Amino acid sequence: TKPARPRNYPAHPGNSAGFNHSYEACEIRLNLYHNAFCFSPGVDPTMEPCNPVARATVTDLVFPMDVEASIHAPRESRDRFNPRIRTRNVARQMAVVGLALALAGCSAAEFYWQGVSGQYELLSRSRPIPEVVRDMPDSVLKTKLAQVQAMRAFATHDLALPENGSYTRYSDVGRSYVVWNVFAAPPLSLSARQWCFPVAGCVEYRGYFAEADARAEAARLTAEGYDVHVAGVPAYSTLGWFDDPVLSTFIRYRDAELARLVFHELAHQVVYVKDDAAFNESFAVAVEEAGLARWQAAQKGSADAAQFADDVARIQRMRNDFRAMIRTTRDRLAALYAGDLPGKEKSARKAEIFADMAKEHERLKVESNGAVVFDRWFASGANNAGIVAAGLYADRVPQFAALLAEEHGDLPRFYERVRSLAAMPKAERDRALTAFGSRAPTTVAAPRL
Repeated sequence: TKPARPRNYPAHPGNSAGFNHSYEACEIRLNLYHNAFCFSPGVDPTMEPCNPVARATVTDLVFPMDVEASIHAPRESRDRFNPRIRTRNVARQMAVVGLALALAGCSAAEFYWQGVSGQYELLSRSRPIPEVVRDMPDSVLKTKLAQVQAMRAFATHDLALPENGSYTRYSDVGRSYVVWNVFAAPPLSLSARQWCFPVAGCVEYRGYFAEADARAEAARLTAEGYDVHVAGVPAYSTLGWFDDPVLSTFIRYRDAELARLVFHELAHQVVYVKDDAAFNESFAVAVEEAGLARWQAAQKGSADAAQFADDVARIQRMRNDFRAMIRTTRDRLAALYAGDLPGKEKSARKAEIFADMAKEHERLKVESNGAVVFDRWFASGANNAGIVAAGLYADRVPQFAALLAEEHGDLPRFYERVRSLAAMPKAERDRALTAFGSRAPTTVAAPRL
């Protein structure tokens, strides 16, 4: 059955509640974007992004009819496949946002405008996947698009994730990442700088469609004395406000990473809580890990099952190693910053802690035959801001996994429990989640083949 629209979802712009005030109208479209800050899917730096497949993982020939049959778009969204209707609708939506921005006199209009224009470009360049498969000579891309559509159908029918037009279109963005997220934290604190918006609430990052803009913001924050971390993002969710397309930034990922990303981003359409990025991200990671285990089980007996299982095991091992490294470093930093040492001595010891972290990273690389999956995270800023960014995707995952186990793996019931948590005040929600900590598994294990 088609999951209900989340009760805690922000009012859609089509409803009067979404445009009660011109200031809200200015920001409602621009700041609901969830940026899956990733070095791989879901900006979980532990996902192995950056190893695009050199070959297709499915060897059967792919025909447009096969891909089209795997798309399960609801009746009301079928007009989105008509390019004339779609372009007109997107243009109309973006024009409303631009007008609202102008009328509202929003501050930092340049930042908001880059969000509007970036989103418009993304959607206007997208094409229905069957059309791409029909016209595209690249056989690997055809196979990957067929695979992501199979994952999309699985997400709806087996994971109870929303059935809509998301991931039924393809957009070539012509760059390595679709968005760059900027994180910042004080030099002697793990309290992230936040940016707050009327509808989306407060989040610990600011996203830019142009890398140069992100780097300029990072330079400005660095000049103010912040630790800064800039992360390239291969995908993000618009929380169901638009039909998110499959992007060239991630389509060539290995199948295990591709499945993670699709399940993660669709999970954000189920529940989104203002002012609680750690809750949102940890929930999505828990769904993606549970979904990947089920997707893996569904592949049993296929020609690529063994390779897929090896990829999942490697990914989970690297995730566990990275999370342990982040957790150890964060605990040491938190103890240091809470102490009474003079600032200069704290800074010196901070440098020592990050040097130890770098050594641990090099040790892990040797053990994993030189895998460089975390090099990107270190290059993006191994500092307080980077620790904060990584923590968003791991802090509450064990608690959500325990909650899913309490529901005996029943995902619709799990989603209802999570919606109930989302409706609570943050302090009460945190206490309820913490209560699961003592019985929470450390990972969501994939089944053995």
